[in-house]
Amino acid sequence: MTQLVILSGLLVGVFGFPSELVLYVMVPGTAAGVLIGDLVYTWLAIALMRRQGRDDITAMPFGIDTPSLFGMVFGVLGPAKLLTGDAVLAWKIGMGVTIAMGALKLALAFAGDWARRVVPRAALLGSIAGVATLLIAFLPALKVFGDPLVGLISLTLVLVTLIGRVRLPGGVPGAFAAVLAGAAVYWGRALLGGAAPTEMALAITGFHAAPPWPTLAWVGTLDRVGPYLALALPFALATVIGGIDTTESAVAAGDEYRTRDILLTEALATVAAGVCGGVVQNTPYIGHPAYKAMGARAGYTLATGLVIGLGAALGVIPLLVALLPEAAVAPILIFIGLEITAQAFVASPPRHAPAVAIAFIPAVAALVLIEGGTLLQSVGRDAGQLEGAGRATWDSLLVLGNGFIVTALLWGAALVAMIERRLAHAAAVLGVGSLAALVGIVHSPLSSGGLFWPWSVASEVPLRIAGAYGLAAAVLLLLAALRPAPRA
Repeated sequence: MTQLVILSGLLVGVFGFPSELVLYVMVPGTAAGVLIGDLVYTWLAIALMRRQGRDDITAMPFGIDTPSLFGMVFGVLGPAKLLTGDAVLAWKIGMGVTIAMGALKLALAFAGDWARRVVPRAALLGSIAGVATLLIAFLPALKVFGDPLVGLISLTLVLVTLIGRVRLPGGVPGAFAAVLAGAAVYWGRALLGGAAPTEMALAITGFHAAPPWPTLAWVGTLDRVGPYLALALPFALATVIGGIDTTESAVAAGDEYRTRDILLTEALATVAAGVCGGVVQNTPYIGHPAYKAMGARAGYTLATGLVIGLGAALGVIPLLVALLPEAAVAPILIFIGLEITAQAFVASPPRHAPAVAIAFIPAVAALVLIEGGTLLQSVGRDAGQLEGAGRATWDSLLVLGNGFIVTALLWGAALVAMIERRLAHAAAVLGVGSLAALVGIVHSPLSSGGLFWPWSVASEVPLRIAGAYGLAAAVLLLLAALRPAPRA
């Protein structure tokens, strides 16, 4: 719900998409993917429960991917709308890009179990902890302090109930109480003549059925989708890695899901969302330990899918999206970000804590890129107009932030190998980083963060970075060769 509120607010408030198109086409289509994924994850949880004879299995949480939500809004939907002036055409392009993401994830799903076996837990959990703190927690914190009267009340209730474990009278769930209290303050203030509600809240008039029927409207825009695939494919790859991370997170919490099943579900759900008019890919959420700590088992995912999927089709979810203030729902994301970050340190061996910490650095760059781009856009400028030290700093942020999840994964894995003094293994990881930099999987110098062939980019940055990784790998191999052999 929080993601749908933020998605709608950005599209309508920042880029001027018609609220009817967003609330009654894009939202239901995206929610259709959530419904499909939640139904499958419920079935997987019940199957695991029966197979292991346990009643404490928690289903994997599933929903809308946070990083690619911002990527789709600011990298595909918004630019396409500004370029063409046609919101409907921009929506169709967004559908095509979403379907392409799902297709790529489908192809990559079968490598998930292998990746989980060979990549250290600190690298897997650390790469997603950076996202948890710096995107899932920090960006919603801006919403909280954008309207502190609403946001701080909601945040306080979330923290005291879900982290402090203080039980509310009557056993009222903390997250529900937090949203209800924040919304009550928001609308009470409006009724008393305080801050006016948002444009979306004022425009909506009631329930309107919006079933997300499959459509081929996106097929006619395939020739326009190509330029945006360079942005879409890294986000798809990131959610595959994120899916591996979330599976590892669930396993660390005691629920042994198979990575391939988790990844195949998110891929098929993303394709279904795009075909039904959705514009953001779906992914397993990284909050499994948080939901398990709240007492969630198999049924909560079923309830979520039915409420979000059917609610969107019947017009209930669009109504709630319009009526719920962002500041009231954002604290739930802050809580989940804190839980995931904490788990990355607790579930990894203590000596690997530096590997978890180093994974945060690329995420910082990604965060600054998102917020810096928004600030520049608000004053009618773009990064190309920066000069001198400002431009040099932006270029460094660009190469560090692009592909940040993969970068964090590689850095974490390399540092774990160094901590364990497996220097040849660390060199091999850096060698993979060198190859990845050559095609833009990491450190892309393009403003879109897209992939490329090494000879097709008018920049020496990929070659320099690839060479630097290669030289670093050679240093590690030399050190490995110079190390004295262990005594018998």
